[in-house]
Amino acid sequence: MNVEVNAESKILNIQQEIIFFNQSDDTLTSIVLNDWNHAYSSKSTTLAKRFSDEFYRGFHLAKDEERGNTENLTIIGPEKLLLSWARPEENSDFIKVQLRDKLLPNQKIVITLTYSAKIPSDKFTKYGYSDKGGMNLKYWYLTPARYENHAFVQYNNSNLDDITNAISHFEIDIKVPKNLQLFTDLNTLEPTQEEMFSVYQLNGTNRTDFNVFLEPKSTFYTFKNSQVEVVTNLKDDNLNTIQKAIVIDHVVTFVNEHIGQYPHQKITVAQTDYERNPFYGLNQLPSFLSPFSNEFIYEIKFLKTYLNNYLKNSLRLDPRKDNWIYDGIQVYAMMKYIDQNHPDSKMLGSLSTYLLLKSYNLANINFNEQYSYFYMLMVRKNLDQPLGNPKNTLIKFNEQIASKYRSGLSFRYLDNYLGNDIVNNSINKFYALNKTKQVTRTDFETILKSNTDTDINWFFNTIIDSRDIIDYKFAAVSKTKDQIFFSVKNKTNVTVPIPVYGIKKGEVIFKKWIAAPSPDSIYKWDRQNVDKIVLNYKNEVPEYNLRNNWRSLKFFPNNRPIKFNFMKDMEDPYYNQIMYVPTLTYNIYDGLSPGMRLHNKTLLDKPFIFDINPSYSTAAKTFSGGASFAANQNNRDSNLFNIRYAVSGSYFHYAPDATYLKINPSITFKIREPNFRDNRKQQFAIRQVLVNREKSEFITNSGDENYSVFNAKYFNSRTEVTNHFNFLTDVQLGGNFGKLSGEIGYRRLFNDNRQINLRLFAGSFLYNKTQSDFFSFALDRPTDYLFDYNFYGRSESTGLFSQQYILAEGGFKSKLDTPFANQWIATVNGSFNIWNWIEVYGDAGFIKNRHQSEKFVYDSGIRLNLVTNYFELFFPVYSNNGWEIAQDNYNEKIRFVVTIDPKTLINLFTRKWL
Repeated sequence: MNVEVNAESKILNIQQEIIFFNQSDDTLTSIVLNDWNHAYSSKSTTLAKRFSDEFYRGFHLAKDEERGNTENLTIIGPEKLLLSWARPEENSDFIKVQLRDKLLPNQKIVITLTYSAKIPSDKFTKYGYSDKGGMNLKYWYLTPARYENHAFVQYNNSNLDDITNAISHFEIDIKVPKNLQLFTDLNTLEPTQEEMFSVYQLNGTNRTDFNVFLEPKSTFYTFKNSQVEVVTNLKDDNLNTIQKAIVIDHVVTFVNEHIGQYPHQKITVAQTDYERNPFYGLNQLPSFLSPFSNEFIYEIKFLKTYLNNYLKNSLRLDPRKDNWIYDGIQVYAMMKYIDQNHPDSKMLGSLSTYLLLKSYNLANINFNEQYSYFYMLMVRKNLDQPLGNPKNTLIKFNEQIASKYRSGLSFRYLDNYLGNDIVNNSINKFYALNKTKQVTRTDFETILKSNTDTDINWFFNTIIDSRDIIDYKFAAVSKTKDQIFFSVKNKTNVTVPIPVYGIKKGEVIFKKWIAAPSPDSIYKWDRQNVDKIVLNYKNEVPEYNLRNNWRSLKFFPNNRPIKFNFMKDMEDPYYNQIMYVPTLTYNIYDGLSPGMRLHNKTLLDKPFIFDINPSYSTAAKTFSGGASFAANQNNRDSNLFNIRYAVSGSYFHYAPDATYLKINPSITFKIREPNFRDNRKQQFAIRQVLVNREKSEFITNSGDENYSVFNAKYFNSRTEVTNHFNFLTDVQLGGNFGKLSGEIGYRRLFNDNRQINLRLFAGSFLYNKTQSDFFSFALDRPTDYLFDYNFYGRSESTGLFSQQYILAEGGFKSKLDTPFANQWIATVNGSFNIWNWIEVYGDAGFIKNRHQSEKFVYDSGIRLNLVTNYFELFFPVYSNNGWEIAQDNYNEKIRFVVTIDPKTLINLFTRKWL
């Protein structure tokens, strides 16, 4: 390639020659070129859809000049004849070049290309041009896709770093403006100087990709030892050159010894590489905490990034289909490095030495144990996926964290079971084989099996290719002075090896593996004075539940004593944990209500959850609060993936002089699509709401004080950045009324960044024997007789708290003369943005009351949609009331949405991961 960099326009002008050697046994009539830079060209590419699925708005809202593309492409074949080419209609990440003559096996063809590559902004993926004038160049050139199994492998750019380029030799002359410096992992000659450019000559052999960095002010530095030259700008937290050199040399030597010699002379380890895949956990700690030394942080960051780049640049595996092998080797090597160099390090570093944290399991677990907990986060939510699944099918948290960690844990599990460095030696052999041929998962499996006489089919069938969960427990245990008798129960019928430990005063006395535990087997072992036996004591096996894994052999066994922890903790399998958390809630009738929440929720979901929150109402001088008890049933192999059985209760004031007690038993069925990345959610819930209210002198015409309502709901939604659709049906049956309603919601973000929101609500009474409007459909503010909404002043009809807006039922913002419908209602709510978060809204519909004709109602105004459903303001302009903006006391007509509930706010930030 001859490349000229135009730093001002962010365009690379490229002249390229490809010598394509058909090394297959097939006769080719076309060649497929990867063009991943063109994935940035529009809002309809696979990459754009991926951003939308993961709720990243930046790409959709970006300016055209911030996107990338490939333009002005001309392809010339032999005899200087033009070759026709096309992009497949379904995606723009590939170019199919049609050959004029068939290309036979072992024949070569030379094609010449000229084109311009517009580089995108780096704010989307960290690849591209930066605001500081530099460029991180990745996937910017056209190159042949890998050919295997009689076809070119065609993977879309999904921001997964899994491009399938054919192995190539590169020779590149790149002209760079003199104000920029170039750094790369290709071999580089000293640049020649022209009037306005520096010309670099780059070359590399047997490569699938390479990195080029252009910087106006150099942040890179080079370290070289006998094995490889490392070019890095990894942030070093004030380490000196000698400290960094020691860390780099240590990591490079370790990787070479445990995996193999890096096949190229240079490797880049960039800060942007780390930021794309940081060490989860380490990067979550607040900046004001420094539980790890600067050297340790730099060492972990360098180790993780070096291993990632090392494996991506040297393994010839399919990076999408066999990604679990990349991840497994990387995390397995990282764990061995910590065992070898920092065996006593803790997950929270020096914080584990603080006296206040001593009782927390979070502070006591070893550094390497955190991998299991982060993986288990998804298992307990029933969102884990098989390790053998293609990388592009994984949800984001699995792709970047949970599955990656599970892969490394699985390698470590097999290593502990087989012993004798069989796994490590197999990795060495596999890496060596990789240098001579295109390897696959089958090669890795064959090498592992050839190095042991032990049956390890379970490892691939269960651990890699399934999402079966493992859960063992002791069925029966007895002991004598000298012997132990026990049997093991397999709770999930998934048979894999499990270790049994004998423990005395916290020390391991013995460890033995049971290859295939049988429920009919009674094991008889020497006791060796141990005081308890434990299954999977060091968590080598990725087991679903460790809380049932041990038995005390003492005379008075106390298998799990109670332990109280403040706020939150990791699950501790050896204790019944109860968390206590001070709380503070508010409504105008109870005032500020301080309380103490007691619950058993750890960082991992549990099958049974209790949450009790008594509080004191400072305004009413009485006690209040709520409680809930829930049992989760996860179905592993069904679209009906979760059933939740719950009962909850709450006791607060609904008026200045009156309280309510709500009891709510319920069953919720959650349904998901077979494709876990599909953002569609379905839910069916049935419940019985029992309400007992004190009579209030302040509230009149409010219906019965005590009532019971049966409620059934079905909810179906699909949400992403560009589109949202939801459908809701609701049936309510009480003693004096029955209602049926439905709601359809739709949101669309268009290519011009205009957004429309539409909602249709319709409801009708099946029967209605009530005399008040307490159970009626509301036009602008529901009475909330089921006490589902977080009203700060639910009985207020005037003042600020009466202006709180909750989108429900009629959904109107203006308060009209007929605010209720006791027969039927049908309304449409819509809004359209005119600039960023400023929207115009309009509502229209019909309401029907008994003994009255249906009435047409409407309103309109301005909506400040600052954070949808979390912080919004509505300014009425025109409605059935006339020009509201010109009427008196306009400030009393303004409506607001404010959400301060932490649980609700958390959903705003976690949806992109799950």
